[in-house]
Amino acid sequence: MSEVVITVRGESSARVRAEEAAVRVSVVTDGPARGPVVERAQERASSVQDGLVAHLRSGEVSEWSSARVSVWSDRPWNNEGAQLPLVHHAAVELSATFTDAGALSWWLGDVAESDDVQVTAVEWRLSEETRARVERDVAADAVHVAVERATAYADALGMASVTAVEIADAGLLAARPENPPVFAARTMSADSGPSFSLQPPEIVVSSTVEGRFRAE
Repeated sequence: MSEVVITVRGESSARVRAEEAAVRVSVVTDGPARGPVVERAQERASSVQDGLVAHLRSGEVSEWSSARVSVWSDRPWNNEGAQLPLVHHAAVELSATFTDAGALSWWLGDVAESDDVQVTAVEWRLSEETRARVERDVAADAVHVAVERATAYADALGMASVTAVEIADAGLLAARPENPPVFAARTMSADSGPSFSLQPPEIVVSSTVEGRFRAE
């Protein structure tokens, strides 16, 4: 047996504590008169914005944004099938990225005291710098795993040397076997989904690669 081609898969993952939280809140008001409804929404949204600005200045918020006031009206129906008087609604969406879990907890406790404010999402994630570093590390480790597996197969076959022919994301080798050798690795990450947990969870960053090796 002079030469064989070995195809293997390498996987790697890392668990990293979340560093920041993207939070979204909605200020929603309603009532029989359009003017007071819009005014109340603007006032409450302004109060929420003031809190975000304070946290931004202290470094506990890295960025925040606010949408324009949305206004609409409808005529609800009661249980007897009768249409009720016109009801006006106003809403303002706000979002912010907190880098301090304690500050986020205090801020959410403060805004949640108002019936006009609804917390719609809190999504924990890594900073861009940390994610890039961890993705590089797990991708490199996944390649190392693939090399070790190919080497183990070659040793079992009595082969003396193993040479990489192609490394690619999982599923790409079978999709384009006729292409010239390409060396690439892309991490696949599984972030925590929308959550209202105020404790930073661990985020799993994983990578899976496939490798084709020539053993002699």
